[in-house]
Amino acid sequence: MKILMICTEKLPVPPVLGGAIQTYISGNLPYLSRFHEITVLGISERSLPNQETIDGVHYVRVPGQILEIYREGVIKYLESTSFDLIHIFNRPRLVLPVRKVAPEAKITLSMHNDMFNPDKISPEEATAALEEVSNIVTVSDYVGNVIRNLYPQATAKITTIYSGVDTEQFLPGYHPKMQKIRNEIRQEHGLENKTVIMFAGRLSHNKGVDRLIRALPELSKKFKDLAVVVVGSSWFSEDNITDYVAYVRAMTKKLTIPVVTTGFVSPSVIQNWFAAADLFVCTSQWNEPLARVHYEAMAAGLPILTTARGGNPEVIQLNENGLVVENPENPIGFVEKITEILSDKSKMKNMGIKGRELAVSLYKWDRVASEILGVWGDAIHTSSSSVPETLTDIYVEQEIIKDLVSADSIEAKPTDTKSNYKQKSTLEKKVEARPTDTKSNYKQKSTLEKKVEAEVKQEPIIELDNKPEKEIENNGMKDKSKTHSVRDMIKESLRESVRKTIIEQMIIDSNEVSTEDSISNLIRELKRRRNIE
Repeated sequence: MKILMICTEKLPVPPVLGGAIQTYISGNLPYLSRFHEITVLGISERSLPNQETIDGVHYVRVPGQILEIYREGVIKYLESTSFDLIHIFNRPRLVLPVRKVAPEAKITLSMHNDMFNPDKISPEEATAALEEVSNIVTVSDYVGNVIRNLYPQATAKITTIYSGVDTEQFLPGYHPKMQKIRNEIRQEHGLENKTVIMFAGRLSHNKGVDRLIRALPELSKKFKDLAVVVVGSSWFSEDNITDYVAYVRAMTKKLTIPVVTTGFVSPSVIQNWFAAADLFVCTSQWNEPLARVHYEAMAAGLPILTTARGGNPEVIQLNENGLVVENPENPIGFVEKITEILSDKSKMKNMGIKGRELAVSLYKWDRVASEILGVWGDAIHTSSSSVPETLTDIYVEQEIIKDLVSADSIEAKPTDTKSNYKQKSTLEKKVEARPTDTKSNYKQKSTLEKKVEAEVKQEPIIELDNKPEKEIENNGMKDKSKTHSVRDMIKESLRESVRKTIIEQMIIDSNEVSTEDSISNLIRELKRRRNIE
């Protein structure tokens, strides 16, 4: 499919200036672009050309910063180019203008903030926009629930897809690749032999780092080796000294505990500061959708203290990978929870280990991409009963891709504990819902098999061999039938030896084989392999 991903009007893609949505898009592109022709539409940036192609992804950049100006550039571009599916990020106000110039395209909407609140979009426009989108992806259950409460009619379209992190970029400080960097940063800033508490994020009232600073005098009475690192600035890529920044820095000068304020740190090197830290603290005062720094802290093997605001607690398993401050407005809450973590070094270490395990098993980009592919497939499939057969084939192909990617990306199931914060997250429920087998985590009937069974339930039997009945072997399994249905062939193709070969060949040939023909080509390939095996 031809897919257009429309970013927001504030920051460019790739995330040269930072940004959670920009990072989200860039993290998924290497996986999504393997299966679709993707164009990313974002804002112009002086360090980037207005058009370029990188690793098969086409980037188009138009003037931004102000939504109305950006919208004009988006519409002008769409007037000259058509797409099968348009994925709009966090801007429901773009849905109706996009629909006007792209009446045939499916529209997916990703929500990273509370942009459906009445102060952001009128109820009339919101209702109309929701009718036009095929599905809505949210970064947390919290964001999805806000939309459900405002517009219950959208419930069936909403899917939570938790974000991801590059677990090769963000590594624990004890990892061989990071040990030298950790030591150098700590030596340079006088942090040797210190327990380093880290905050990362914008310096603003709603992010609330001042609560952490105000908690330090009391903490200094309990722990003599503390230090704090505040990573971030008032806005992405900027180091302006706002009133709030000046207030925070003034408070730090009165402390006996050393506090390092870094200002803006490029996304390409921010992992070094995570590696230099020992405890990550998120001090959000507002209903945060779900700050991506939680994923980065987990990947870096840091225990996490976060706040009961918005979606933040959804990635916390209490006493397993972190703790939650219920009343973040009061600095005493941070004193109590930080004391609880730092007083038990063994527990603190295990929290970091657990966080790293969760990052690797649940929050890598390939898992996120596999779920996005599934949503795109659902969008194409969502239509009346008169959906053309070619679109149904596209849907089945997407389920093949989704299943193969997701089966390889989930390395381990999260441990079932009684201490999860409030309830298990949507992602954990999805993973734990997969049945297990004593021999392998993925020997059971897969999503692909279930979807294919539904799609080809009435398919006629295809004769593979007119010769007398013979045995057909596949990975040690024997089937003495001389006929096989499409369902059986595709199910057998999932066996490890054949599955990898076929999907790799599909990827290699993706530019030569049309989407409509891919399923029939897969079937022919399976028939050929069946005859020679």
